Amino acid sequence: MTDAPDVIVSTDGAVGRLTLNRPKAIHALTQGMCKAMAEALLGWRDDPAIRLVFVEHGEGRGFCAGGDIRALWESGSTDGVAARAFFFDEYRLNHLMFTYAKPIVTFMDGITMGGGAGIAEPARYRVATERTTYAMPETGIGLFPDVGAGWYLARQPGRVGAYLAATGARIDGADCLALGIATDYIPAEALPALKAAIVADPDNLVTLLRQAGIEPPTSRIESQRGEIDRLFASDRYEDILAALEADGGDWARTTLAQLHTKSPQAVKVSLRLVAQGRDHSDFAEEMKIEYAVASHVVQRNDFLEGVRALIVDKTNDPKWDPPTAEDVSDHLIDIIFAPLDPADEWTPFSR
Repeated sequence: MTDAPDVIVSTDGAVGRLTLNRPKAIHALTQGMCKAMAEALLGWRDDPAIRLVFVEHGEGRGFCAGGDIRALWESGSTDGVAARAFFFDEYRLNHLMFTYAKPIVTFMDGITMGGGAGIAEPARYRVATERTTYAMPETGIGLFPDVGAGWYLARQPGRVGAYLAATGARIDGADCLALGIATDYIPAEALPALKAAIVADPDNLVTLLRQAGIEPPTSRIESQRGEIDRLFASDRYEDILAALEADGGDWARTTLAQLHTKSPQAVKVSLRLVAQGRDHSDFAEEMKIEYAVASHVVQRNDFLEGVRALIVDKTNDPKWDPPTAEDVSDHLIDIIFAPLDPADEWTPFSR
């Protein structure tokens, strides 16, 4: 069905279903998909026939690989208007899901990255599988973990949030369960039967999820917690690099090599976002700040150069500017975090 929509909106008994349907793009979100999902959620919000919502993906090897980065890059290369419009609608969807009164179940089966995490983490129930690969890899393209990541990563144990934000490290389903990113760990092959059981008995949702769950493998990131907490102890990027260099162990050397491929500006933005997010008590305020940061970053060199090198030309040779952590001044980060004019600020849906 070549004319099938990018998001299939349907109902199945008392369950509203949002099925991502861009398999060739690993279901990466477009602005139209965000608006369609939000429209459906708003319509179901006060519909007594709908008791809960599934967010899932159709065929393909992942749940959602993120946002439509090439479209953002094309806009950022000019006036940035379309990119800001995308962020505005995407963040409204994220906030709507975060504040939604009815249970949302997200099935994080396969690749769940960037914008995919943004529609997974606000859900009340988040199902990981043995195929789950979760990451917020934005610093590698000069962006930063957004879609509420400043809130979620700030609430990770110890220094895990700073580590994931800076490095873009990939973690699996067992890690997601251990860190609370997922609420349940269920074999991928069991998902069709589980969904059918929930549709047949939506009032028994929690019991059905728990019955389908299995004991996950040992979490790799849990075994790394000591090194993460020690070496990423500072919110200052230069301190983190110095700690990794001084340590000299295998994990430190590997992590240092990862960081050297990232935009220094993007890492500093990410570390500040996570540090600030620890003090936020209002998710809408978090999204307002992230929108201002995204509005600034999307037209800066590192995003344009990062996407060019890694996604458009695939040369893998981004020229970051400034090129080193020491060259990225606090003043520059202050400029990126500067609030927008009131008329340009992000706002959530009104009730």
